[in-house]
Amino acid sequence: MEQDTWIYEQLQQLLKTTDDYNRRVLIKATQDLIKEQEKRIYQMEGEIEGTIWSPKRWGE
Repeated sequence: MEQDTWIYEQLQQLLKTTDDYNRRVLIKATQDLIKEQEKRIYQMEGEIEGTIWSPKRWGE
């Protein structure tokens, strides 16, 4: 997750320095993608954790 934060901050700096509309859209879309990936990773980690500790799975 540290890398995601660093990349996001770098993209934010680029966003501040560019006036080109297409670049700004691409940078913003990339930032949105990073946030979505972080959210999905967090959800999957929770799902894995829940599955590991599920009493239904202990007998397998």
